[in-house]
Amino acid sequence: MDPNLHQQQGINHLIKVLTYAQFVREGARAQVHLTTEDWHVVADTLFQLETPKEMLPESIQEYRLARENEIIELKTEGLTIDLEKI
Repeated sequence: MDPNLHQQQGINHLIKVLTYAQFVREGARAQVHLTTEDWHVVADTLFQLETPKEMLPESIQEYRLARENEIIELKTEGLTIDLEKI
């Protein structure tokens, strides 16, 4: 299955987030801010479009919505990333 354009945008955002998080990490956590539009693209990719796990970046082990669905929490090996809207 090939990703549709919306999914591909979400996957690209996730790749950028994973790279950027390494620069802003504080211990085992990192906080990354996305525009509201980009945050929703990522949320759609992860939670609405039934994107197969195989299409997501390999380093993402788990993901969930947190704090009343306002934060997307990504877990990778040794790092938890909170994606927030700006």
